[in-house]
Amino acid sequence: MVYAVIDTNVFVSAYMTHNIESATSKVVTNMLNGKIIPLYNDEIWAEYNEVLSRKQFRISPLELDTLFSFLRVNGIYTERTEFRNLFIDESDRVFYEVMLSEEDSFLVTGNLKHFPTTTRVVTPAQMLEILEKEKNPKSK
Repeated sequence: MVYAVIDTNVFVSAYMTHNIESATSKVVTNMLNGKIIPLYNDEIWAEYNEVLSRKQFRISPLELDTLFSFLRVNGIYTERTEFRNLFIDESDRVFYEVMLSEEDSFLVTGNLKHFPTTTRVVTPAQMLEILEKEKNPKSK
């Protein structure tokens, strides 16, 4: 199992796509199957709630309730670890700082350019590769 902060854009993409084979859909599926343990704090929770509830995304209240219930029960509330560098979009800082609070955790995002370059900030496709290596440790 892998610990990860999941950027809001990954959830939006997963719920908007009609392709269950997309990397974002597979990341969410792996989270729901317990292979990814989500990390969050109050600020991330508030962003998830605000963004994913937007009418333009057409995510049903039942889907949101299921996701939020899962996150509350199976996710880990984590405090931030301060990071002093500037961000392109300062609203992304919280995702990075929560990731820093848990050793060996990742940040899964569709916007790599918004974050410092590190092997811990990954795309959904890269997260799937990490999960595959966890499943088959001999391929590391």
